[in-house]
Amino acid sequence: MNKTLFTIFATTFLFTGCASVPVANQELTASAKQFKQPDQGKSGLYIYRTGGLGAALKKNIKINGNCIGETAPNVFFHEEVPGDQEYTISTESEFSPNDLNIQAKSGENYFIKQYMRPGLVVAGAGLKLVDNVEGQKAIKKLNLAEKGTCSK
Repeated sequence: MNKTLFTIFATTFLFTGCASVPVANQELTASAKQFKQPDQGKSGLYIYRTGGLGAALKKNIKINGNCIGETAPNVFFHEEVPGDQEYTISTESEFSPNDLNIQAKSGENYFIKQYMRPGLVVAGAGLKLVDNVEGQKAIKKLNLAEKGTCSK
């Protein structure tokens, strides 16, 4: 009986509710959605999460181990970083971090989708690099998240 109740609770938790994080004002969001070429010697990183599975969960995002903030459904982060360098974008999963390594060229924007996947106890998260068309289309529907702190 307890096992059945736990399963029902866990399934309900994964598919209902909705976490939220602070979002930037409309002016900053609109500016980020123009997808301008990064400043001289820089690369642009757009990291986003849409809705769906795990909507009640927040997940950390880090660039080279430095916290950018927590994601919730329907938000994105935009970060300009020095170009022509390798970066490790990390998110938390059920038992360990998941990393995506990219070689960011100066003058280029990169779109990284954070996706949720079911786990044994809670939903885990993963990251994948998507093309500019897919990334821009998704981000146009999302809100710019304020940078913040990551959970421990």
